[in-house]
Amino acid sequence: MAWGVNRAPSTSLTARQHWTLAVSCVAVALVVASMAALYAALPGIAVATGATQGQLTWVIDGYTLALACLVLTGGALGDRYGRRATLLTGLLVFSAGSALPLALSEPAWLIGSRVIAGVGAALVMPSTLSLLTSGFPTAQWGRAVGVWAGVVSVGALVGLVGSGLLLQRWSWWSIFLILTVAGIASAVAALTVPESRPRDRSRLDIAGAVLSAVAVGLFVGGVTEAPARGWLSPGTLGALVGSVLATVVFIAVELRREHALLSLRLFGNRSFSIGVVSLVVQFLACFGMFFLLQQYLQLVLGYTPMRAAIAMAPLAGPLVPLCLLASRLTARVGLRAVTVGGLTVLAVGLFLMSCLQVQTTYPVVLRCVLVVGAGLGLCTAPATSAIIVSTPNARHGMASAVNDAAREVGAAMGIAVAGSVLAAGYRYGIESALPELPEQVRGAVADSPAAALALAEHSRQGGHLLTSFARAAFVHGFQQAMVALAAVTAVGAMAALADRACAQRNVGRKP
Repeated sequence: MAWGVNRAPSTSLTARQHWTLAVSCVAVALVVASMAALYAALPGIAVATGATQGQLTWVIDGYTLALACLVLTGGALGDRYGRRATLLTGLLVFSAGSALPLALSEPAWLIGSRVIAGVGAALVMPSTLSLLTSGFPTAQWGRAVGVWAGVVSVGALVGLVGSGLLLQRWSWWSIFLILTVAGIASAVAALTVPESRPRDRSRLDIAGAVLSAVAVGLFVGGVTEAPARGWLSPGTLGALVGSVLATVVFIAVELRREHALLSLRLFGNRSFSIGVVSLVVQFLACFGMFFLLQQYLQLVLGYTPMRAAIAMAPLAGPLVPLCLLASRLTARVGLRAVTVGGLTVLAVGLFLMSCLQVQTTYPVVLRCVLVVGAGLGLCTAPATSAIIVSTPNARHGMASAVNDAAREVGAAMGIAVAGSVLAAGYRYGIESALPELPEQVRGAVADSPAAALALAEHSRQGGHLLTSFARAAFVHGFQQAMVALAAVTAVGAMAALADRACAQRNVGRKP
């Protein structure tokens, strides 16, 4: 039996369905854009509030961590109390969290506000997808999921470019103002979409919700801090070991529950499990690439943050159309073939990026970005569809939450892997230049290419040489990190391909 999802061609959407799709896409774009919207604003926030570097890190990570911890619970709440009600509640909480910095801008309040906004985002993300899949006929899922997946994939770029445009004229507070206004407007729009509530509503699994939040939170927190603290530091190891223990307890509890937060038996379905793994690999590669390429464009090519964000915008060119086309390709050749093809193209794009040099021009970078966009466009929507179609309608909120959790976990792993390999490669490359520097600046130069370039800019003697060393060392680490991301993506493609062989070996056997 082939591993794939075949369905009839998509039919036309009604005006009401178009509106529901639009509201869902705007809401999910808002919460995804919010993840990246503050990257360019951190220097201004530091100057205005006196926030330390550690506090600035948590201004970003507080949102992501709250979202990752609670997204499974958000999906379960949608299945229990209604997807529109959960979406509306999430948008109001998100808006409240985004509005708080407009009145209280101390660093502690900023971090707390981002955590509150992340809680709201955890309610919004699974609700947007489950509203579509539970409210649309099956024949229309391919188109709706394709549009939704495309919006999610380019949401971070929207946040980067949009915040850059705002900061050219206004202060960092304008970002929070826009997020607040957009959240309230989306909540008003959400009142107009039909409610989706399953008839058979199961009890909320409180124990499962707590254990899943602990397991995911410790894992995401551990891998996020690993590049800075070290993979073998007590904090990192403690978080990762705690995550494993919490996961083991979560599995033991869920297997005994009649109404479990997450039906673990779904992972026995080939389409569901490969869809989850595919999303983890995609977002590991995608966010790792974002992390690396943003720095390459700024530190090596000398772009401003705004110009660097715009330089990555062409990623959406092939991504969005292929997200819409992928459902038709899946119906013709099967989910496995499209997924293997998409991951392979993505791996090729990342490998091409590993060939970038200090003297590389933007047209070469652009070709790499377009290849990566094509790979993501081919495999993102099919993976989401595989998760949804393998799940009963009454649990679509949970399935949507698994889809979102896979993205968050993959993104955290991608940034951690890319950051660790980049740091190790940079230190190796810059080592030969350190003896020529004053002892008091060696540590900063060894730890940060940005610090090395800043020192070179203000150095009267040897600045040009240090700049050359720092950029060459950064590119060395950048290339190694891109190879690592390409290798992980290629392994994901081979795993999906190997699944075909397994399916063929089991042809004709009784279950």
